[in-house]
Amino acid sequence: MSREIHSCDLMVIGSGFAGMAAALFAAQNGLKTAQAGSTGGIDFSTGFIDLMAVHPVSEGTVWDNPFEAIRAVSRDCPDHPYARLSEDEIRTGLDAFISFLGSHDIPYTGDPDANVRIVTSAGTVKPTWRVPASAWNGVLALREKAPTLLVDFHGLKGFSAAQIRENCAPVWPGLKSVRLPFPASRGELYPEHMAWAVSDPRNQEALAASVAGHDTDAEYIGFPGVLGLLAPMRVVKRLEEMTGKKIFEIPTMPPCIAGSRLRGAFDRGFPDLAVTTFTQKMVRQAVRLKNGIFEFTVGTGHGATTVRAKNAILASGRFFGKGLTADRQRIRETVFDLPVTQPENRTLWHREHFLDPRGHAVNSAGLSVDESFRPVDENGIPMYNNLYAAGAILAGQDWMRMKCGAGLAIATAYRAVQEIVSKN
Repeated sequence: MSREIHSCDLMVIGSGFAGMAAALFAAQNGLKTAQAGSTGGIDFSTGFIDLMAVHPVSEGTVWDNPFEAIRAVSRDCPDHPYARLSEDEIRTGLDAFISFLGSHDIPYTGDPDANVRIVTSAGTVKPTWRVPASAWNGVLALREKAPTLLVDFHGLKGFSAAQIRENCAPVWPGLKSVRLPFPASRGELYPEHMAWAVSDPRNQEALAASVAGHDTDAEYIGFPGVLGLLAPMRVVKRLEEMTGKKIFEIPTMPPCIAGSRLRGAFDRGFPDLAVTTFTQKMVRQAVRLKNGIFEFTVGTGHGATTVRAKNAILASGRFFGKGLTADRQRIRETVFDLPVTQPENRTLWHREHFLDPRGHAVNSAGLSVDESFRPVDENGIPMYNNLYAAGAILAGQDWMRMKCGAGLAIATAYRAVQEIVSKN
Protein backbone atom coordinates (compact mmCIF):
# COMPACT_ATOMS: atom_id res chain seq x y z
CA MET A 1 0.00 0.00 0.00
CA SER A 2 1.63 3.26 -1.16
CA ARG A 3 1.96 6.20 1.24
CA GLU A 4 0.16 9.47 0.53
CA ILE A 5 2.45 12.13 -0.96
CA HIS A 6 1.82 15.83 -0.33
CA SER A 7 3.69 18.47 -2.36
CA CYS A 8 4.18 22.09 -1.31
CA ASP A 9 6.32 25.19 -1.69
CA LEU A 10 7.32 25.27 1.97
CA MET A 11 7.49 22.81 4.83
CA VAL A 12 7.53 24.44 8.27
CA ILE A 13 8.99 22.16 10.92
CA GLY A 14 7.75 23.24 14.34
CA SER A 15 4.55 24.52 15.94
CA GLY A 16 5.74 27.08 18.47
CA PHE A 17 5.80 30.84 17.94
CA ALA A 18 8.35 30.62 15.11
CA GLY A 19 6.57 27.75 13.37
CA MET A 20 3.14 29.33 13.58
CA ALA A 21 4.49 32.69 12.42
CA ALA A 22 6.38 31.13 9.50
CA ALA A 23 3.32 29.21 8.30
CA LEU A 24 1.16 32.33 8.65
CA PHE A 25 3.54 34.61 6.74
CA ALA A 26 4.15 32.03 4.02
CA ALA A 27 0.45 31.45 3.40
CA GLN A 28 -0.24 35.18 3.37
CA ASN A 29 2.43 35.48 0.67
CA GLY A 30 0.77 32.86 -1.50
CA LEU A 31 3.11 29.94 -0.78
CA LYS A 32 1.56 26.50 -0.63
CA THR A 33 2.49 25.66 2.95
CA ALA A 34 2.55 22.59 5.17
CA GLN A 35 3.39 22.50 8.88
CA ALA A 36 4.23 19.71 11.30
CA GLY A 37 5.19 19.62 14.95
CA SER A 38 4.19 18.46 18.39
CA THR A 39 3.43 20.66 21.37
CA GLY A 40 5.50 23.83 21.07
CA GLY A 41 6.34 26.80 23.24
CA ILE A 42 3.18 28.60 22.17
CA ASP A 43 1.08 26.05 24.07
CA PHE A 44 2.84 26.97 27.32
CA SER A 45 2.90 30.71 26.67
CA THR A 46 1.65 33.31 29.12
CA GLY A 47 0.37 35.19 26.08
CA PHE A 48 2.91 38.01 26.57
CA ILE A 49 5.04 38.96 23.57
CA ASP A 50 8.55 39.73 24.75
CA LEU A 51 10.59 41.70 22.22
CA MET A 52 13.81 42.62 24.07
CA ALA A 53 14.17 43.71 27.67
CA VAL A 54 17.43 42.61 29.34
CA HIS A 55 20.97 43.38 28.18
CA PRO A 56 23.64 42.73 29.29
CA VAL A 57 22.29 39.61 30.96
CA SER A 58 25.20 39.53 33.42
CA GLU A 59 24.20 42.95 34.76
CA GLY A 60 20.45 42.41 34.56
CA THR A 61 19.94 45.78 32.90
CA VAL A 62 16.26 46.24 31.98
CA TRP A 63 15.45 48.49 29.02
CA ASP A 64 12.32 50.60 28.71
CA ASN A 65 12.64 50.84 24.91
CA PRO A 66 12.95 47.39 23.31
CA PHE A 67 14.27 48.76 20.02
CA GLU A 68 17.06 50.59 21.80
CA ALA A 69 17.84 47.29 23.52
CA ILE A 70 17.91 45.52 20.14
CA ARG A 71 20.31 48.10 18.76
CA ALA A 72 22.56 47.65 21.79
CA VAL A 73 22.58 43.86 21.65
CA SER A 74 23.19 43.94 17.88
CA ARG A 75 26.21 46.15 18.49
CA ASP A 76 27.58 44.16 21.44
CA CYS A 77 26.66 40.64 20.24
CA PRO A 78 27.06 40.51 16.44
CA ASP A 79 26.11 36.80 16.38
CA HIS A 80 22.71 37.48 17.97
CA PRO A 81 19.89 36.82 15.45
CA TYR A 82 18.56 40.35 15.90
CA ALA A 83 21.83 41.66 14.45
CA ARG A 84 20.72 40.26 11.06
CA LEU A 85 17.36 42.03 11.07
CA SER A 86 16.31 45.59 10.36
CA GLU A 87 13.92 47.43 12.66
CA ASP A 88 11.39 47.65 9.82
CA GLU A 89 11.45 43.86 9.38
CA ILE A 90 10.92 43.30 13.09
CA ARG A 91 8.02 45.75 13.29
CA THR A 92 6.36 44.49 10.10
CA GLY A 93 6.51 40.84 11.16
CA LEU A 94 5.20 41.52 14.66
CA ASP A 95 2.42 43.79 13.40
CA ALA A 96 1.25 41.11 10.96
CA PHE A 97 1.29 38.43 13.67
CA ILE A 98 -0.61 40.59 16.17
CA SER A 99 -3.11 41.66 13.50
CA PHE A 100 -3.88 38.01 12.75
CA LEU A 101 -4.54 37.29 16.43
CA GLY A 102 -6.81 40.34 16.67
CA SER A 103 -8.85 39.12 13.73
CA HIS A 104 -9.54 35.94 15.74
CA ASP A 105 -10.79 37.69 18.90
CA ILE A 106 -7.43 37.84 20.71
CA PRO A 107 -6.56 41.56 20.56
CA TYR A 108 -3.21 42.81 21.88
CA THR A 109 -2.20 46.17 23.20
CA GLY A 110 0.86 48.05 24.41
CA ASP A 111 3.20 50.89 23.50
CA PRO A 112 4.94 50.44 20.12
CA ASP A 113 8.21 51.82 21.48
CA ALA A 114 8.19 50.84 25.14
CA ASN A 115 8.18 47.81 27.36
CA VAL A 116 5.51 47.65 30.03
CA ARG A 117 5.55 46.06 33.49
CA ILE A 118 3.05 43.40 34.42
CA VAL A 119 2.52 41.09 37.40
CA THR A 120 2.93 37.33 36.94
CA SER A 121 1.26 34.47 38.79
CA ALA A 122 4.40 34.19 40.95
CA GLY A 123 3.98 37.77 42.12
CA THR A 124 7.01 39.01 40.20
CA VAL A 125 6.97 42.06 37.96
CA LYS A 126 7.91 41.23 34.38
CA PRO A 127 8.95 43.57 31.57
CA THR A 128 7.32 42.73 28.25
CA TRP A 129 6.30 44.47 25.04
CA ARG A 130 2.74 43.50 24.13
CA VAL A 131 0.07 41.84 26.26
CA PRO A 132 -3.39 40.46 25.53
CA ALA A 133 -6.03 43.17 25.89
CA SER A 134 -7.62 41.06 28.64
CA ALA A 135 -4.47 41.65 30.77
CA TRP A 136 -3.96 45.34 29.95
CA ASN A 137 -5.82 46.74 32.95
CA GLY A 138 -3.28 44.90 35.10
CA VAL A 139 -0.54 47.01 33.51
CA LEU A 140 -2.50 50.20 34.28
CA ALA A 141 -3.36 49.14 37.83
CA LEU A 142 0.30 48.42 38.64
CA ARG A 143 1.43 51.65 36.99
CA GLU A 144 -1.09 53.67 39.02
CA LYS A 145 -0.59 51.63 42.22
CA ALA A 146 -4.38 51.62 42.25
CA PRO A 147 -6.53 49.91 44.90
CA THR A 148 -6.96 46.44 43.46
CA LEU A 149 -8.58 43.17 44.55
CA LEU A 150 -6.97 39.93 43.42
CA VAL A 151 -9.23 36.87 43.24
CA ASP A 152 -8.43 33.17 43.29
CA PHE A 153 -10.62 30.10 43.72
CA HIS A 154 -10.87 27.10 46.01
CA GLY A 155 -9.48 24.08 44.13
CA LEU A 156 -7.30 25.97 41.63
CA LYS A 157 -3.69 24.91 42.09
CA GLY A 158 -0.65 27.02 41.27
CA PHE A 159 -2.36 30.40 41.60
CA SER A 160 -2.49 32.21 44.94
CA ALA A 161 -3.84 35.74 45.10
CA ALA A 162 -2.45 36.05 48.62
CA GLN A 163 1.04 35.08 47.44
CA ILE A 164 0.91 37.63 44.62
CA ARG A 165 -0.24 40.28 47.09
CA GLU A 166 2.58 39.52 49.54
CA ASN A 167 5.30 39.40 46.88
CA CYS A 168 4.11 42.64 45.28
CA ALA A 169 3.61 44.52 48.54
CA PRO A 170 6.87 46.55 48.23
CA VAL A 171 5.90 47.92 44.81
CA TRP A 172 2.11 47.79 45.02
CA PRO A 173 0.79 48.51 48.51
CA GLY A 174 -2.84 48.85 47.41
CA LEU A 175 -3.39 45.15 46.79
CA LYS A 176 -5.94 42.98 48.58
CA SER A 177 -6.84 39.34 47.95
CA VAL A 178 -9.76 36.97 48.38
CA ARG A 179 -10.39 33.27 47.71
CA LEU A 180 -13.86 32.35 46.45
CA PRO A 181 -15.77 29.26 45.38
CA PHE A 182 -15.90 28.92 41.60
CA PRO A 183 -19.45 28.96 40.13
CA ALA A 184 -21.05 25.55 39.59
CA SER A 185 -17.88 23.62 40.54
CA ARG A 186 -16.48 21.67 43.45
CA GLY A 187 -13.19 19.98 44.15
CA GLU A 188 -10.07 20.39 42.05
CA LEU A 189 -10.30 22.94 39.25
CA TYR A 190 -8.60 22.90 35.84
CA PRO A 191 -8.08 26.13 33.87
CA GLU A 192 -9.51 24.84 30.59
CA HIS A 193 -12.72 23.63 32.26
CA MET A 194 -12.98 26.95 34.10
CA ALA A 195 -12.56 28.90 30.87
CA TRP A 196 -15.36 26.97 29.21
CA ALA A 197 -17.57 27.46 32.28
CA VAL A 198 -16.98 31.23 32.37
CA SER A 199 -18.18 31.44 28.76
CA ASP A 200 -21.69 30.73 30.10
CA PRO A 201 -23.45 34.05 30.92
CA ARG A 202 -25.04 32.46 33.99
CA ASN A 203 -21.63 31.67 35.44
CA GLN A 204 -20.46 35.18 34.63
CA GLU A 205 -23.35 36.55 36.66
CA ALA A 206 -22.55 34.19 39.54
CA LEU A 207 -18.90 35.21 39.41
CA ALA A 208 -19.74 38.92 39.52
CA ALA A 209 -22.15 38.34 42.41
CA SER A 210 -19.56 36.40 44.42
CA VAL A 211 -17.06 39.27 44.13
CA ALA A 212 -19.56 41.97 45.10
CA GLY A 213 -18.98 43.42 48.54
CA HIS A 214 -15.51 41.98 49.15
CA ASP A 215 -13.75 45.28 48.50
CA THR A 216 -15.97 48.17 47.53
CA ASP A 217 -12.96 50.53 47.42
CA ALA A 218 -11.16 48.58 44.68
CA GLU A 219 -10.88 50.23 41.29
CA TYR A 220 -9.58 47.07 39.61
CA ILE A 221 -10.21 43.34 40.03
CA GLY A 222 -7.66 40.79 38.86
CA PHE A 223 -8.72 37.22 38.08
CA PRO A 224 -6.75 34.12 37.10
CA GLY A 225 -6.45 33.97 33.31
CA VAL A 226 -9.51 31.79 32.74
CA LEU A 227 -12.01 34.38 31.48
CA GLY A 228 -13.17 32.49 28.41
CA LEU A 229 -11.35 30.32 25.90
CA LEU A 230 -12.27 31.89 22.56
CA ALA A 231 -13.03 35.59 23.08
CA PRO A 232 -11.82 36.72 26.52
CA MET A 233 -12.57 40.41 26.01
CA ARG A 234 -16.28 39.67 25.75
CA VAL A 235 -16.15 38.14 29.24
CA VAL A 236 -13.99 40.99 30.57
CA LYS A 237 -16.41 43.64 29.28
CA ARG A 238 -19.45 41.87 30.71
CA LEU A 239 -17.83 41.46 34.13
CA GLU A 240 -16.96 45.15 34.08
CA GLU A 241 -20.57 46.03 33.33
CA MET A 242 -21.83 43.85 36.18
CA THR A 243 -19.23 44.83 38.82
CA GLY A 244 -18.55 48.45 37.91
CA LYS A 245 -14.81 47.68 38.22
CA LYS A 246 -11.97 47.48 35.72
CA ILE A 247 -11.20 43.81 35.13
CA PHE A 248 -7.98 42.08 34.11
CA GLU A 249 -6.46 38.62 33.93
CA ILE A 250 -3.20 37.26 35.33
CA PRO A 251 -2.00 34.17 33.43
CA THR A 252 -1.86 31.01 35.52
CA MET A 253 1.18 28.76 35.65
CA PRO A 254 1.89 26.97 32.33
CA PRO A 255 0.23 25.34 30.60
CA CYS A 256 -2.31 28.13 30.80
CA ILE A 257 -5.32 29.29 28.85
CA ALA A 258 -3.36 32.04 27.09
CA GLY A 259 -1.46 29.38 25.15
CA SER A 260 -4.64 27.48 24.32
CA ARG A 261 -6.16 30.72 22.97
CA LEU A 262 -3.17 31.30 20.70
CA ARG A 263 -3.21 27.73 19.47
CA GLY A 264 -6.96 27.99 18.84
CA ALA A 265 -6.53 31.15 16.76
CA PHE A 266 -4.19 29.33 14.38
CA ASP A 267 -6.37 26.21 14.34
CA ARG A 268 -9.28 28.41 13.23
CA GLY A 269 -7.33 30.62 10.86
CA PHE A 270 -5.06 28.23 8.99
CA PRO A 271 -7.80 26.38 7.04
CA ASP A 272 -8.87 29.67 5.42
CA LEU A 273 -5.25 30.25 4.42
CA ALA A 274 -5.00 26.74 2.96
CA VAL A 275 -2.18 25.71 5.31
CA THR A 276 -1.92 21.92 5.55
CA THR A 277 -1.25 21.08 9.20
CA PHE A 278 -0.01 17.78 10.57
CA THR A 279 -1.12 18.34 14.14
CA GLN A 280 0.89 16.62 16.86
CA LYS A 281 3.01 14.82 14.27
CA MET A 282 6.78 15.04 14.14
CA VAL A 283 9.06 14.97 11.13
CA ARG A 284 10.70 11.56 11.49
CA GLN A 285 12.97 11.61 8.47
CA ALA A 286 14.33 14.22 6.06
CA VAL A 287 16.00 13.48 2.71
CA ARG A 288 17.12 15.90 0.04
CA LEU A 289 16.51 14.51 -3.44
CA LYS A 290 18.83 15.04 -6.39
CA ASN A 291 16.62 17.81 -7.77
CA GLY A 292 16.95 19.76 -4.50
CA ILE A 293 13.44 18.93 -3.26
CA PHE A 294 13.15 17.89 0.38
CA GLU A 295 11.25 14.71 1.16
CA PHE A 296 9.96 14.42 4.71
CA THR A 297 8.31 11.55 6.53
CA VAL A 298 5.72 13.02 8.88
CA GLY A 299 4.23 10.82 11.59
CA THR A 300 4.69 7.10 12.11
CA GLY A 301 3.16 3.82 11.02
CA HIS A 302 0.04 3.74 8.87
CA GLY A 303 -0.63 7.41 9.64
CA ALA A 304 2.66 8.60 8.17
CA THR A 305 2.65 11.02 5.24
CA THR A 306 5.37 11.87 2.73
CA VAL A 307 5.77 15.60 2.16
CA ARG A 308 7.86 16.96 -0.70
CA ALA A 309 8.77 20.62 -0.37
CA LYS A 310 10.74 23.07 -2.46
CA ASN A 311 11.88 24.86 0.72
CA ALA A 312 11.90 24.21 4.44
CA ILE A 313 12.06 26.34 7.59
CA LEU A 314 13.42 24.66 10.70
CA ALA A 315 11.46 26.23 13.56
CA SER A 316 11.60 23.24 15.86
CA GLY A 317 12.80 25.04 18.98
CA ARG A 318 15.38 23.83 21.43
CA PHE A 319 15.22 20.88 23.84
CA PHE A 320 11.59 21.33 24.89
CA GLY A 321 10.43 21.56 21.28
CA LYS A 322 12.67 18.61 20.35
CA GLY A 323 14.64 20.64 17.83
CA LEU A 324 17.79 19.90 19.81
CA THR A 325 18.81 16.87 21.82
CA ALA A 326 21.87 16.11 23.91
CA ASP A 327 23.89 13.05 24.83
CA ARG A 328 26.91 12.78 27.11
CA GLN A 329 29.22 14.36 24.52
CA ARG A 330 27.38 16.89 22.38
CA ILE A 331 24.19 18.67 21.38
CA ARG A 332 22.59 17.55 18.12
CA GLU A 333 19.96 18.98 15.79
CA THR A 334 17.29 16.29 15.42
CA VAL A 335 15.94 16.52 11.85
CA PHE A 336 18.93 17.07 9.54
CA ASP A 337 21.76 16.53 12.05
CA LEU A 338 23.03 20.01 11.22
CA PRO A 339 26.15 21.39 12.93
CA VAL A 340 25.29 22.94 16.30
CA THR A 341 27.33 25.85 17.62
CA GLN A 342 28.15 24.81 21.18
CA PRO A 343 30.94 24.74 23.80
CA GLU A 344 33.89 22.46 23.05
CA ASN A 345 32.90 19.92 25.70
CA ARG A 346 30.08 19.23 28.12
CA THR A 347 31.95 20.56 31.14
CA LEU A 348 31.58 24.05 29.66
CA TRP A 349 27.82 23.85 29.15
CA HIS A 350 27.03 25.15 32.63
CA ARG A 351 28.67 27.46 35.10
CA GLU A 352 29.36 26.27 38.63
CA HIS A 353 26.39 28.08 40.16
CA PHE A 354 22.92 27.44 38.77
CA LEU A 355 21.79 31.04 39.35
CA ASP A 356 24.93 32.62 37.93
CA PRO A 357 23.73 35.99 36.56
CA ARG A 358 25.72 35.46 33.36
CA GLY A 359 23.59 32.45 32.44
CA HIS A 360 24.92 29.22 30.96
CA ALA A 361 26.60 28.60 27.61
CA VAL A 362 24.23 25.75 26.77
CA ASN A 363 21.39 28.27 26.57
CA SER A 364 23.08 30.04 23.65
CA ALA A 365 23.85 26.85 21.71
CA GLY A 366 22.04 26.37 18.41
CA LEU A 367 22.30 26.78 14.67
CA SER A 368 24.54 29.43 13.16
CA VAL A 369 23.06 31.01 10.03
CA ASP A 370 24.10 33.29 7.20
CA GLU A 371 22.51 36.66 6.39
CA SER A 372 19.58 34.85 4.75
CA PHE A 373 18.97 32.69 7.85
CA ARG A 374 20.23 29.52 6.19
CA PRO A 375 22.06 27.14 8.59
CA VAL A 376 25.78 27.03 7.87
CA ASP A 377 28.64 24.60 8.45
CA GLU A 378 31.81 25.22 10.44
CA ASN A 379 33.18 27.31 7.57
CA GLY A 380 30.11 29.54 7.29
CA ILE A 381 28.87 27.84 4.09
CA PRO A 382 25.08 27.20 3.85
CA MET A 383 24.26 23.52 4.26
CA TYR A 384 21.43 23.79 1.71
CA ASN A 385 20.32 26.76 -0.38
CA ASN A 386 16.64 26.11 0.36
CA LEU A 387 16.76 25.37 4.10
CA TYR A 388 16.19 28.16 6.65
CA ALA A 389 15.99 28.39 10.43
CA ALA A 390 14.01 30.61 12.80
CA GLY A 391 13.25 31.00 16.47
CA ALA A 392 14.79 29.50 19.59
CA ILE A 393 16.93 26.99 17.67
CA LEU A 394 19.18 29.84 16.51
CA ALA A 395 22.54 30.25 18.21
CA GLY A 396 23.83 33.37 19.92
CA GLN A 397 20.81 34.25 22.04
CA ASP A 398 19.49 33.43 25.50
CA TRP A 399 15.85 34.25 24.95
CA MET A 400 14.68 33.45 28.47
CA ARG A 401 17.12 35.77 30.23
CA MET A 402 17.06 38.43 27.53
CA LYS A 403 13.23 38.45 27.48
CA CYS A 404 13.09 38.26 23.70
CA GLY A 405 11.56 34.85 22.98
CA ALA A 406 8.32 35.51 21.10
CA GLY A 407 9.59 38.63 19.35
CA LEU A 408 12.74 36.92 18.11
CA ALA A 409 10.75 33.88 16.94
CA ILE A 410 8.23 35.95 14.99
CA ALA A 411 10.76 38.36 13.47
CA THR A 412 13.20 35.66 12.32
CA ALA A 413 10.31 33.64 10.86
CA TYR A 414 9.22 36.73 8.94
CA ARG A 415 12.70 37.22 7.52
CA ALA A 416 13.08 33.55 6.54
CA VAL A 417 9.78 33.65 4.66
CA GLN A 418 10.75 36.86 2.90
CA GLU A 419 13.96 35.19 1.72
CA ILE A 420 11.93 32.37 0.18
CA VAL A 421 9.39 34.74 -1.39
CA SER A 422 12.17 36.79 -2.96
CA LYS A 423 13.42 33.72 -4.83
CA ASN A 424 10.03 32.87 -6.33
